[in-house]
Amino acid sequence: MNQAGVNEKYKVSPFYVLFLVHSMQTGLGVLNFQRDLAKATGTDGWISILLAGLIVHILIWIIYKIFSIVPGDLIYANNQAWGKWIGNFFSLLFILYFFALGMTIIIGYINVVHVWMFEEVPSWAFALVFLILIYYIITGGFRTITGIAFLTVIVSYWLLIVPLYGFKYADFTDTLPIFDHTLLEIMQGTRSTSLSMLGFEMILMFYPFIKNAKKSQKYAHGGALATTFLILLIYFVSTVFYSQEQLVLTLWPTLSLTSVIEFPFIQRFEYLTVSWWAIVIIPNMVIPLWAASRGVKRLFNVQQKYPLWVMSIIILLVNIFFFDVDSLFLLNKMINPYCVFFLVLYLPLLLILISIKKWRKRL
Repeated sequence: MNQAGVNEKYKVSPFYVLFLVHSMQTGLGVLNFQRDLAKATGTDGWISILLAGLIVHILIWIIYKIFSIVPGDLIYANNQAWGKWIGNFFSLLFILYFFALGMTIIIGYINVVHVWMFEEVPSWAFALVFLILIYYIITGGFRTITGIAFLTVIVSYWLLIVPLYGFKYADFTDTLPIFDHTLLEIMQGTRSTSLSMLGFEMILMFYPFIKNAKKSQKYAHGGALATTFLILLIYFVSTVFYSQEQLVLTLWPTLSLTSVIEFPFIQRFEYLTVSWWAIVIIPNMVIPLWAASRGVKRLFNVQQKYPLWVMSIIILLVNIFFFDVDSLFLLNKMINPYCVFFLVLYLPLLLILISIKKWRKRL
């Protein structure tokens, strides 16, 4: 029985989990992960990406294994593993993480718009527009969020023309040498790709909203696999387009690559990419804030709109009083890599505790 109390009419088909996972992972990190990855592993960055993808698949398997024992959501699983008070403490940590992730993505994208297009427009104006849109989508219910995630994936894959265009200026000798870095450097590179791979953990909150949720596991793995292949493609194109020295010094490699694209009717193609990326990144903003507000609703038994109001006000105030590159850097440091490290440690521990309690009940 589903312990999160979700009515059947609010649930979505298992197939849509592919789009929920993939759309959540494909966001801000795709624009600049190459720089940090090149610093750590250079031409061996593809190994770090594959390793990060493998870790994600293992964690997805762990999440579904947890819910095969205690059907419900993260709040219920934590209470089953730790008891009410300690369980609520860990649930609160996850809620803060979901909120911080959503805020980081909003502020990060606004920074991209400032750098590439509208430097003079105040950040709070962009934040206000996004927050109104986010509130409208979330209050529409989880089925609306799923529809938005599906549409953003479908209408955005034409952007693959951007990395493929880079092959026109490719120097394939830049991919050499291979296997030239230590295991420690490869692991550091894996950490650098973590912001691009985050998002799968939202399953912890939306699992109860899936019909026949156990059948959705293959689609969750499919979404993560699609993200891994996409990141591999973008990194490979970036490696053959830039020299390693250029890649390390380029702040937004994916966007800088688009500036070489020329059409008779479009002078600055990167403007189109940045603008269209607002569509790509909407699920990245919506799903974490939905998960955070849903967690508060489950934890404190309040209507979801109230924590959503509070979170929106906090994000708006941050954009008014604290928005700068340093605050964005601080938020990124909070999310990447410490939250990833926490997920890698906590989810297996949660599975072990729940399995032990299940075994004890059988005795």
